[in-house]
Amino acid sequence: MPRSPCYNDTMSPMPPPLLVITDVPQLPARPSDSNKGSFGRVLIVAGSRGMSGAAVLCASGALRGGAGLVRLAVPEGILTIVAACNPCYTTAPLQQDEHGRLASAALPELLELVRNNSVAALGPGLGQSAELGDMIAFILEQTETPLVLDADALNVLVGRLGALRKHRGPVVLTPHPGEFARLLGCDIAAVQTQRQEMAAEFAQKHGVSVVLKGRGTVVTDGRRVFVNTTGNPGMASGGTGDVLCGLIAALLGQKLEPFAAAQLGVHLHGRAGDLAREQLGEASLIATDLLDCLPHAFQQHAGRGY
Repeated sequence: MPRSPCYNDTMSPMPPPLLVITDVPQLPARPSDSNKGSFGRVLIVAGSRGMSGAAVLCASGALRGGAGLVRLAVPEGILTIVAACNPCYTTAPLQQDEHGRLASAALPELLELVRNNSVAALGPGLGQSAELGDMIAFILEQTETPLVLDADALNVLVGRLGALRKHRGPVVLTPHPGEFARLLGCDIAAVQTQRQEMAAEFAQKHGVSVVLKGRGTVVTDGRRVFVNTTGNPGMASGGTGDVLCGLIAALLGQKLEPFAAAQLGVHLHGRAGDLAREQLGEASLIATDLLDCLPHAFQQHAGRGY
């Protein structure tokens, strides 16, 4: 595999050739004696003043992804908004700063929440601040709960990437090309030129799984690579990535290993988008349409009824 344009001497040695995966995994059948505790306790840490929708979409994506229990932790100022949007998740208010973002004083409670759940997804709509960067890095360093990092949880890690290797559990990153370029210190054009190579190189160096979103979303853990074939341009709409973040977290909570959870998540997410396009067209497609179509996407995938 050739070096990416962003390679430098601090990066790891040349990785072996990637194993290309084309088969999409299935969720195991649910035992007849299952209960809500059987399918994972998923914590969503998201939202800030003016960005409550990102939190709702992410938590709703986790619900539609089959999580047994979903808890949405948000800055206290938007608690009543997010609590009113979906009765199927529980909520936790956290201390906020003067801008309506999570404050550093929330860290002890946030750590406890992360440790007491099966999976935690962090990032959608959190906003950016030095305090948030310190908090995300500290959670990586002090917990072993499987994590999905998206959106602002990635943006605040610029300059703090060493924290990824300190996490004692699985980590899945879900950047779009702009976020990935910021993490690497490259421009977007460089990322788009070598999507598979750069994603795999980053995953191998930092010990994570990467979901590099966009046309032909790339999923890689540095050893394997999967290029998604579902989805359409109608999904280029605010909030669709938040749904994907919650969906992948739910699949992790159902005991899929990280690469498989990410792979199945992007496939079903794209298939839901294709079903929504069939019903509504591309121009009017919005993120909540994906939530409505995810159940049918799951059914089709289980029966391979494409």
